Amino acid sequence: MRGHETEPEDRRRLGLRRLEKELGHDIRPRALLEQALTHRSFLVAGQARYTANETLEFLGDAVLGLVVADMAQERAPRATEGTLSRVRAALVNTEALAALARRLELGPLLRLGEGEARSGGHDKTTILAGACEALMGALYRTGGLAAAREWIEKHLGARLGELLQRLPAGEIDPKSTLQETLQVGGASPPEYRVAGSSGPDHRRRFRVQVWHGGRMLAEAEGDSKKQAERQAARRALEEAGDKAVPQK
Repeated sequence: MRGHETEPEDRRRLGLRRLEKELGHDIRPRALLEQALTHRSFLVAGQARYTANETLEFLGDAVLGLVVADMAQERAPRATEGTLSRVRAALVNTEALAALARRLELGPLLRLGEGEARSGGHDKTTILAGACEALMGALYRTGGLAAAREWIEKHLGARLGELLQRLPAGEIDPKSTLQETLQVGGASPPEYRVAGSSGPDHRRRFRVQVWHGGRMLAEAEGDSKKQAERQAARRALEEAGDKAVPQK
């Protein structure tokens, strides 16, 4: 029978196998998986043979941002940059990633310094979120972008769909929404007019007005004519009070 002191490591090994099964990939070399789960406080404790997960966290953050942005744009191709940025931020913020880490039961697998462990580090939101990003970095190193995307789709795809579904129609495509709103009953579509521009050629700003039925509905600026048109359409919708759509 093995000594009592080996039981925590035995449980940890089982936990790592479960985690790799959840990931759908064996993380190789194994040191990469250990690094993803090693907080810098563990190194302060004198564990020189380990490497902290900060560089993998940096990589994983970039991979998550890229994949989620691509997924969001694929599902809402006419959404504005600002809308996509808000959706991405809602999906991969610290709280959301920590919640995912808890579902994956990463906490018990983390290597922490004694002080950090005593202060509840195994369930600390920032540490869990960082470990989740580091794990994504390790998965990318092992299986490439395809493996990372497959895993992100599995764990975050449904939530992304919910976020996009809850957006007002005007957030996704304000120009189409405004046109549909105005053309009820066969009315003419809105007209967009460039009212002016300013700034040097390499940083040009355009001011666009949206007109309908001989009346200016709204005016807005943007870095391009298309951006200014979208902003003007959004303002027209807001002023008309058309900020919501029925929830599915």
